[in-house]
Parts: sequence; structure tokens; C-alpha cells
Amino acid sequence: MAVSTTALQIQDEKFKSLGLDKKVVNAEQVCSYSRNLGAATDKNPVLVLIHGYPQSSYMWRHLIPLLPPSAPIFAVDLPGYGASAPLEKHDKLSIGNAIIAALRTEVKRTSSSPPSAIPIVLIGHDRGARVAHRLAVSGAQSVDIFGICLIDIVPTTTQWAASTNPREVTTYFHWLFLANVSLAIRMITSFGPANWCTEMINNWSGKSPSGQTSLKSDDSLSVYTNFFAQPHTLEASCKDYEAGASVDVDAQKEDQTSGRKIRVPLLLVYSEGYIGGRYDFPDVWEDWVGEGVSVRTKSWGNGIGHFGAEEAPEETAGAIKEWLGEL
Repeated sequence: MAVSTTALQIQDEKFKSLGLDKKVVNAEQVCSYSRNLGAATDKNPVLVLIHGYPQSSYMWRHLIPLLPPSAPIFAVDLPGYGASAPLEKHDKLSIGNAIIAALRTEVKRTSSSPPSAIPIVLIGHDRGARVAHRLAVSGAQSVDIFGICLIDIVPTTTQWAASTNPREVTTYFHWLFLANVSLAIRMITSFGPANWCTEMINNWSGKSPSGQTSLKSDDSLSVYTNFFAQPHTLEASCKDYEAGASVDVDAQKEDQTSGRKIRVPLLLVYSEGYIGGRYDFPDVWEDWVGEGVSVRTKSWGNGIGHFGAEEAPEETAGAIKEWLGEL
């Protein structure tokens, strides 16, 4: 697996400047950046940050300095994305389990007395939020999930159900396109993976000038496009969407049939003018959350788009910190 040295150098140096240590661990070769993992307690859980498409853990560079300085951080490149190797399976549970296994390895390495169940809070954006949702419902070995923050998504089956609306299909055409892996790989390769990555980020980001400046600062597009141009990343990301059109949908249908819900406190952060203009939050999540579970919402306004953690990091961090205080 060849990794883009340009993107990796920028990402590594940025996270090093933020006081995070980089490790690539386990047979799955999951790349993560972390701090203070040995200090995790029930009152100070590990914040597991899981990025979305078509990015890498670099998307958290603005948010991390704004989170509580004592908070243990575990920011990970999704398998197949960034500097992490692809998995054989790309369903959200397999991806989530690989991430949790990497976290367990790092906690054991950094703690003299690792807990039997690591206290964590899952914070995910886009595809990473779908991984967080899956883990919150299915659970994971040797972790205790205290809460989840889902950034700018609705449930996967809800999104697919909207495909009966022509305007929705036009907006979310990539869900259908990328799930056709072989065709998508050939067409994106012809167009240029870096061009595709830039096109998607520009299409989904907001219209706020300050948001655009924040999103594209620190050579972020160079990082994302160089990582995305890796052949294994293009393939893995398409297989991610393929799983999202098959295995992940089947799992969510089974959840609903069996009454498996989110049973931990939930924070929904979303773009008011984009996904918030198509769905009513938090009502769109009502059938997916257990009775009596706390649900908080925070919307970005003022032209902030899909990448709000980068476009409006102060606003996002404020909502997360207030929510964490309540946990």
C-alpha cells in the first residue's frame, strides 16, 4: 500500500504541533493520532473522532485545539482512507470494530493499568457518523460508549428512501454512482481522482466566505486530494458506498425490526441550510432512538455547509463541549 508522502507529511506535522502522537497498529494497519489515552476515566472519556468522505482525520485539525485540553483524543483515518490500509470488508460494523481494536491497542500501550472497558464518546462526520451510529447500536468489545455525536447525517435507510424524490437523487447522485464500484473507479480515474475530490468538497461546502477560508486553510485540499488519489483509497471509498447500499441497509432494517435503538445520549449537529432544509431535526431520528434517551441538536446557519467542523469549528466545538459537560 503506497501512501501519499505529501499529504502524510502535512497531516503528521499538523497533528504533532497539536500534541498528538501518531501510530499505525494491528494487522489492519489503522492510522491514528492520539493524546492522553492513559488518562481516560468515566468522567473523562476518550473522544473518538471519525472523519467522513472524501477526507481524512485532518478534518479535525481546527476542532481538536478547541476541545477540553484534558480530554483524551483518538482521531483515526478510516480504513482505506488517509494513511490507513483498506479492509477486506467495508461495512460500517467491520470498519468500526477495526477502529475500536486500534484504540484498545493504543490504550494498552499508553496505560499502566488499562480499564477492562474503555470509556468513550463517538464523534463522527458523514461516513464516520454512520460508523458511530452502527457501533452505538451494535456495541463493541471492551468499550463503554457514553454518548455519540452525529454530524450532518440522517439514518442510511432514510437517505435511501429519499431516492424516490428526483431532486434528492440529483443532490445525492454519488450514493448510487459510487456503489457501482467498477464503473465508478474507471470513470473517476478518467476524470482524475484529485479533480473528483475537489469537486465534491466544493459542491458540499457552504457559501460563507469565512467558512470557505477555514475549510481550505492549512493546505487541506492538498491533503485530501493527494490521499484520495491513492488507488487503494479510491477503491476502498467506493466499496464503502457499496456496503452502504447493501450490508449497511440490511443491518439497519434488522435494527428497526428487532427494536435495536440508540440507547446513549445523542448530539445531532447539522447544516441548517443544507441537510436541515430537507429533513426535520431531531424528528428524523425519532424512530432510531430509545425511549427516554437525551437528544440534543445544534444547527449551523449563515451559509455553513456540510463540512461544518471545518467551516465553523468554534460553533461546533462549543456545542460539543456543552453536551460533554452534561454527560
